Amino acid sequence: MSSDSFSNTRVWFITGSSQGLGRALLEEVLASGERAVATLRTPAVLAPLAQKYPAAQLLVVPLDVADAAQIAAAFGAARAHFGRLDVVVNNAGYGLQGEIEAVPEEDARRQMEVLFWGPVHVTKEAIAFFRDVNPPGHGGRVLNVSSCGGYAANPTLAYYSAGKFAMEGFTEAFTKEMLPEWNIKGVIVEPGGFRTAWNAASMVRVPAHPQYAAPTSPSSVHRELAAQPYIGDPAKAARAMVQIAGLRDPPLRVQLGTESLMLVRGRALRTIRDGEQYEELAHSTNCDGVDRNKVMEWFKVLSSDD
Repeated sequence: MSSDSFSNTRVWFITGSSQGLGRALLEEVLASGERAVATLRTPAVLAPLAQKYPAAQLLVVPLDVADAAQIAAAFGAARAHFGRLDVVVNNAGYGLQGEIEAVPEEDARRQMEVLFWGPVHVTKEAIAFFRDVNPPGHGGRVLNVSSCGGYAANPTLAYYSAGKFAMEGFTEAFTKEMLPEWNIKGVIVEPGGFRTAWNAASMVRVPAHPQYAAPTSPSSVHRELAAQPYIGDPAKAARAMVQIAGLRDPPLRVQLGTESLMLVRGRALRTIRDGEQYEELAHSTNCDGVDRNKVMEWFKVLSSDD
């Protein structure tokens, strides 16, 4: 098939495409006849796909998202090969399980490099590419793969959640900075548990801290819960992400999986309930003479997404 056959299809840039949701998304994109820049630390893993699909459709690029220079080089390769990008997916990541006191700081910092700074650098490159390389107004979409743990944290996953929480805050600010005429939009994708290697080969487990080893401790209970079979189908998640990327006006956050929907919704409702219960305490710290009703009206408008 000639390169002209793909000229009107979208070009995807996917990090962490060796396995899990990234691999499922890559396969869905290619099977749909679209093009992809597949990035991963070990390109040889994708040899079967590289043999199956032509270079006009698939470009495989080595990339460790903790290396900003490699990120810049990968976007340069995408520009040289395809000349455009339509969807950038920050998917690369891994789990780090262990109590706050048990996890070595160097492991925690590595987790933040991969889950937060990697997506930051990729998103910055994506913005510049969408605005300055693509035709004016063509824009693009950034899908930042977070987790239900990026909205509602759990025991033994503090540093994982910290990285995802940070990425969610960054993504929300990034979407608000974009000029409308650029047509650049970001989406936070919050998967629940999917049947991938995330809870197996892609999970770094630190032995339980002795002070938390009791079978009834929150840490022990959650370790046992997290070991249960997950309900999510990666192929279905991939199809959902393709659908999200095609939305003209996508939501800021979207959950994948029933448990993710319920966990995120429950946390949001609890935040609202707490705010209502302690509303007077919040107002009590205003300076004398401040009209709280005017302030509330002002911030109601300011915080609106419309």
